[in-house]
Amino acid sequence: MIATFLYIDPGTGSMLFSILIGAAATLFFLGKAAWIKVKLLFTAKKNGVSTSADTNFKKYVIYNEGMQYWNTFKPICDEFEKRQIELTYYTSAQKDPCFDQGYKFIKPEFIGEGNLAFVKLNMLSAGFVLMTTPGLNVYQLKRSKNVKHYSHIIHMTTDTTMYRLFGTDYYDSVLITGDYHRDEIQYLENHRDIKKKQIITVGCPYLDVLKEKMANIPEEKNHQFTVLVSPTWGASGLLLKYGERLLDPLAATGWNIIVRPHPQSKKSEKEILDRLTQRYKDASNIVWDYETDNIYSLKKADIMISDFSGIIFDYAFLCNKPVIYVNSELDMLPYDAYDLPDHGKYIWLNRALKEIGIELKEDFFDNIKDVIEKASQSKELEAQRQKAKNEAWMNEGHAGKAVVDFMVQEVSKMEF
Repeated sequence: MIATFLYIDPGTGSMLFSILIGAAATLFFLGKAAWIKVKLLFTAKKNGVSTSADTNFKKYVIYNEGMQYWNTFKPICDEFEKRQIELTYYTSAQKDPCFDQGYKFIKPEFIGEGNLAFVKLNMLSAGFVLMTTPGLNVYQLKRSKNVKHYSHIIHMTTDTTMYRLFGTDYYDSVLITGDYHRDEIQYLENHRDIKKKQIITVGCPYLDVLKEKMANIPEEKNHQFTVLVSPTWGASGLLLKYGERLLDPLAATGWNIIVRPHPQSKKSEKEILDRLTQRYKDASNIVWDYETDNIYSLKKADIMISDFSGIIFDYAFLCNKPVIYVNSELDMLPYDAYDLPDHGKYIWLNRALKEIGIELKEDFFDNIKDVIEKASQSKELEAQRQKAKNEAWMNEGHAGKAVVDFMVQEVSKMEF
């Protein structure tokens, strides 16, 4: 007898597993929902109560998909608490800081991750739902017929069109950090002939939070000039692309050098991190930063060297200090930006980066100290940083209030 073996490649196996988990979760929650409805029906009939009211309805809901977005939602939760308005806060982070805030009117609940969370969200009954999650009604996250208004809040000061395709298309509103987002969103609405959204400039909640946190960090005594190397991970990342070819001349300057690898690098690029750590183990002026919060390194640094990353703008706006960046030719095809004129070549991100920073080229490495000193003294770069900040971080310090004002205004128009 000849044995027959079936082989399933890891990618397909992972997809099948995800489908099975999603199906099981769906059946579980559908069964749970049906059981609750049966219980409510019998209880209502027993007590002579009408069953037409939706007992699961919630006026205001926030969904947080991960720990990294807490700073976006904190000012909004604080404002709801201040106004004594009840808010349901669903989260996919088991250790979400919201649980530790001592709120009375904010009701946090962990709803699982991935498909488990989406099943819960897809069955929501609510007035206003606020999320940072792109791709509503595109992938697993669907619009519930029992939700009146879905709103997406931008969690970056770059471009909404840097989401994967159809990132904000099926929301009822998009809350933006600066007016420049509006033109991009409206262009895609017309280009794709989709429903027009409300586009409201509210500011940037997470930058408001970081600004306050950084103001509370004591000034460094006997400060020495410090360079922060803050790479992303992957083929375009600084460490993988340049490694010691960049770090050697930086170490030779004698300045303090902080290297803050992307968290994913510890998993995906362990070999290069181990090699570089070993190479500079005796270099007293090189420090490796793996802390969860980046604001301490941002505060210390006099200049940042980074890749094509949004952290460049966080640093420039919060610290008003120069940046040096790597120009990575990103393929725009998977992103909304590809549907813009010139396929996104002239989006705000690209224009602003060239204006506020200096592009890092390997030719600069031999005289990197001179390049950094020139950037640090440039009044022109300082003026461009202020211009970009005014465009991208509007309503500074008041984003939480603006968001809640809009949510309350929209709910007041609804009929329940």
